[in-house]
Amino acid sequence: MKKLVVISGASKGIGKALAQRFAAEGFSLAVCARTEADLQNLQAELTQKHPEIEVFIHPTDVSKKEEVLSFAQMIVKTGLPVEVLVNNAGVFLPGQIHQEEDGALEKQIETNVYSAYYLTRALVPRMMDAKRGHIFNICSTASITAYTNGGSYCISKFALLGMSKVLREEMKPHNIRVTSILPGATLTNSWAGSDLPEERFMPPEDVAEVAFNAYQLSDRTVVEEILMRPQLGDLG
Repeated sequence: MKKLVVISGASKGIGKALAQRFAAEGFSLAVCARTEADLQNLQAELTQKHPEIEVFIHPTDVSKKEEVLSFAQMIVKTGLPVEVLVNNAGVFLPGQIHQEEDGALEKQIETNVYSAYYLTRALVPRMMDAKRGHIFNICSTASITAYTNGGSYCISKFALLGMSKVLREEMKPHNIRVTSILPGATLTNSWAGSDLPEERFMPPEDVAEVAFNAYQLSDRTVVEEILMRPQLGDLG
């Protein structure tokens, strides 16, 4: 039976790179993003390049619980076992706690934390029944470093890493691996408009490659945390 890789926020950046990497290894995919056209383009690209796989798409605003649960229901209806779950969707709103726009905390907590919480809760029972699977939570260096322009983004990413650590402990007896990936500045839309050269950022393909390498290890081994930064160090 085909195995399924689930990726939230898969139409761009790290999520798209992950989708491309796992598709290249013959995994079918269930992916979500906000824009249906972007998902359709990704679906067409991957199925043309890898005709042996299936790519299930679902337009989803992950900041809304009901839409996350609708995405989960679509995944269950495929009838395919979830081999890998990647909680990747996120939003970055720069600012400082004392002066950022009202609602910045709620928006980033809903997108960066609640979406991962709801999607994991919806899918992990079947993974537990199968006693196999790998969950990746795409955190950030902002999960361990307080940036002065990070504001509520840092709060949300600290929370996501906390959730990932708890999930790791909970899943030990169920043979489900949990990995937290903490990338620094990666060339994604979060940095759109920056005047920094492309060479100052990590390519998203590197994050995808590291995730796939962690997945490939034996079931007896889990890489609990992966910390990645540009060669010249953090930005901001």
